[in-house]
Amino acid sequence: MIKGRVWKFGDNINTDDIIAARYLNTTDEKQLASHCMETIIQDFANKIQKGDIIVAGENFGCGSSREHAPISIKGCGISVVIAKSFARIFLRNSINIGLPVIELSEADNIEQGDVLEIDFENGMIKNLTKNTSYRFSKYPEFLQDIIKNGGLIQWVKARYIK
Repeated sequence: MIKGRVWKFGDNINTDDIIAARYLNTTDEKQLASHCMETIIQDFANKIQKGDIIVAGENFGCGSSREHAPISIKGCGISVVIAKSFARIFLRNSINIGLPVIELSEADNIEQGDVLEIDFENGMIKNLTKNTSYRFSKYPEFLQDIIKNGGLIQWVKARYIK
């Protein structure tokens, strides 16, 4: 279960919005996290609380295929990203680094500041603020396992390297 407060974004949030290109000279999670979403919300990384949730519209993570974007989101404490749709490479990069993402057609019904509770095993999102709930396609077991292990590399190490 994940529980957190919503930060709401619109459509077509691209990887440059998530982490500006001038910070791509590092892969350090903490350095990237300190600049996450700063082109949209100044000082975003210092405003969120660990476990908060990003909710967005269509085509979240469009643009270049850099892993820096989901790394910065995960690094600043965001627990999950929910959007109406994702750029496919962003979705893959997120899973690879252990950041859960959920496609939800009803994302427009969720507002800034709402508190959500997410049950990945049962594919359920509860909006505790509005007393509503939404179903989503739950991850296959192996993807849940990758997320639980913190990403693909950690999953491979835990599964195959003894």
